[in-house]
Formats: sequence, structure tokens, C-alpha cells
Amino acid sequence: MTERWQERLQNYKKSISNLEETIQCINQNGLNKIYIMALVQAFEICFELGWKTMKDYLEYNGISSETPRETIKAAFSSNLIKDGQNWIEMMEARNKTSHTYKETFANELAKDILENYSVLLKNFEQIMENKNNG
Repeated sequence: MTERWQERLQNYKKSISNLEETIQCINQNGLNKIYIMALVQAFEICFELGWKTMKDYLEYNGISSETPRETIKAAFSSNLIKDGQNWIEMMEARNKTSHTYKETFANELAKDILENYSVLLKNFEQIMENKNNG
């Protein structure tokens, strides 16, 4: 029987693939408004599925958390993620995308996604894939 965290992981992996495809388009064609919008949207989906995958996996292992912040802290304590502080920063950036859309913020966020957040999200995918196969 497939556990809830494993189902969520499959969706997370698809979202990572979409993020990587968006990054590949940016690398080939350069950054423009449309690609920034696509990148931010792909990031939002990845982050949401990422923390929910963490939450489901932690619950499967008897650790409860309610909020994304609590979940990230518990995931860091449980070695599901290696860089808790950057995950918290990523969560805060994700929260800002829901409440504001300013071009300067979007440009800064795109840079952070390309240089940092995409790596964190991909690393989490690898860790969870190892748990799924192990």
C-alpha cells in the first residue's frame, strides 16, 4: 500500500521536473517577464508540495507539525533537509509571493530561485527518493 507521503512525493517530483524545465528555458533564452512569472509559479508549487511532503513523512514517522515553519524545523532536526535556515528564508519568500507582486521583488526572487532555492528543492527530492527506495 502506498503511504500518503509517497503519493505526495510523486507529485513533488513532477513539480521539480516542471521547475527544471522552466530553468532550462531561462538558460536557453534568457530571463524575461513571462519566464519570471513561470519560474515563480513553479517555485510556489514546489515549495508547497515540498513542505507538505515533509509533513506527511514526519507524521508517518510519528512526528506532528502544523505549520510550514514547524515542519521545516522538524525536518531539519530529522535530517530530511540540510539547511534549515535557507528553507525558512525560502518559506518567507514564498509567503511574500502570495501577498505582493512587485517587479523588483519578482526579479530578486527569480535570482534566489535560480541560484539557491532550486538546489534546496532538488536536494530534498533526492533525500526523499532515497527514503522511498530504502
